[in-house]
Amino acid sequence: MSTDSPSPEPWWKSAVVYQIYPRSFADSDGDGVGDLRGIIDRLDHLAELGVDVLWLSPVYPSPQDDNGYDISDYQDIDPSFGTLSDFDDLLAAVHARSMKLVMDLVVNHTSDEHPWFIESRRGPDSPKRDWYWWRPAREGAVPGTPGAQPNNWRSFFSGSAWEYDEPGDAYYLHLFSRKQPDLNWENPEVRSAVHRMMNWWLDRGVDGFRMDVINLISKDPALPDRTHHGSGPRIHEFLQEMHREVFAGRPERLLTVGEMPGVTVEEARLFTDPARAEVDMVFQFEHVGLDHGDGKFDVRPLNLLDLKASLGRWQDGLSGTGWNSLYWNNHDQPRVVSRFGDDGPGNRVRSATMLATVLHLHRGTPYVYQGEELGMTNAPFTSVDDFRDIESLNHYAEAVDRGTDPVRVLAGLRAMGRDNARTPMQWDASEHAGFTTGTPWIPVNPNHTEVNAQAAYADPSSVFHHYRRLIALRHAEPVVAHGDFTMLLPDDPRVYAYTRRLVEADGTATELLVLGNFTGDTAEVDLPDDGWRDAVALIGNVPDTEPLGTTVTLAPWEARVHRRHRPA
Repeated sequence: MSTDSPSPEPWWKSAVVYQIYPRSFADSDGDGVGDLRGIIDRLDHLAELGVDVLWLSPVYPSPQDDNGYDISDYQDIDPSFGTLSDFDDLLAAVHARSMKLVMDLVVNHTSDEHPWFIESRRGPDSPKRDWYWWRPAREGAVPGTPGAQPNNWRSFFSGSAWEYDEPGDAYYLHLFSRKQPDLNWENPEVRSAVHRMMNWWLDRGVDGFRMDVINLISKDPALPDRTHHGSGPRIHEFLQEMHREVFAGRPERLLTVGEMPGVTVEEARLFTDPARAEVDMVFQFEHVGLDHGDGKFDVRPLNLLDLKASLGRWQDGLSGTGWNSLYWNNHDQPRVVSRFGDDGPGNRVRSATMLATVLHLHRGTPYVYQGEELGMTNAPFTSVDDFRDIESLNHYAEAVDRGTDPVRVLAGLRAMGRDNARTPMQWDASEHAGFTTGTPWIPVNPNHTEVNAQAAYADPSSVFHHYRRLIALRHAEPVVAHGDFTMLLPDDPRVYAYTRRLVEADGTATELLVLGNFTGDTAEVDLPDDGWRDAVALIGNVPDTEPLGTTVTLAPWEARVHRRHRPA
């Protein structure tokens, strides 16, 4: 008779990940740029918060055209961040606090200063020519002139996705900056080189990878005219091969999350099905595109019904097979309290904690972006000169050139620009928020005198302590990580409500009720049953609330979580 027990659930289902954007987290040497030693100095902040994983945005050598997502050497550390020895010290310090460290894997493209591309650029006879996508001008077109590009693909950073290289009389593909040429994953030598690099980092001790735009690595070799580049014909083959060559057979269970622009629920179910051995979870962008009009910089008000429909569809679609990643913020998104909440002084804390509560109690692994746990807000950018991000600067130049009112363009950048997430971490009320003793590479948000970690630590009702309680709840209550999800009140335009349910070994069911008021007004809702009267209040952001009844009145931006036990 077999004595094998069922495989335990992966550790990352009950874990919380914290993303660090190194340029903006903590500067140890006063040069105005965050670094690895600065992160080491601030690790106790993460330990106190209770997170399980540190995800480190790129720290590899880079010309910094796209703030490190243009990599010129995959197996070293950029001098602005420190050395490999500093990285090893960071890794040891993370592990000493019983946390894990996940690297950013950027392998859809490299920098144009990477030795691979420099060699490829030497000409058609280069042994690495086919490591990138080189193509001649369209037949009959004059190379280097408008319309001569090999196809109609557009860059995510504005303009054509093709750059003419005059010495070689050919175009190379770049779905992002012209300084980020796309690798040709059709070439097995490219894939082998990437696998060797990944294994090198895992052998060094890292605990997994967040994979940048990984669903873009497969392209139709014919490169036909089209508008969508994602999930090409060999994407599943490439990810399964990566799993075999890099992750399979390792004794430790690693974390792999794939950033996948445009991915559908149906595709994500395939990517995250454990039986297919591709990735553990994906980052999808549907819910953070709901306030986009004609592009991301054309801002529309959030419709809560759209948000419920989107997140609910992902909860249902991946149930029983795949796994969700849960996030509001990252290095590419504006601050959520300014976006979906109210960042004014009266409602900032309340709306930030409501948004956190609603997100973290879903089924999936939550990701916290640096400063989110403080309720950091968008920055008050006043002119285009305040921006540093290549996406924003390219968009401004192109839109103004088309004749769009610069004031309107700037308003879109101010609301949605990526630099909102990249202003320095606000540690205290001192000059430059305790981020640096020098001049920061991008100015600190002026509200750091009120919104900062030091003040948050001292205030039991702060956003920080609410995040700490949410993370502890996930660790303590198996229903948060493993329970089923049911959306309630799908047609209510004000209140987000759902339940989580897990049948315990003794045959009873633990259920959670989550309520969040997405408005600045009082909201009254009727619960679908009256069995919540004796439920225990687990966490909330309004003190001294009344017990639950059939009808519940929620204060502006209020969040509540209640628990009950009943027969299964």
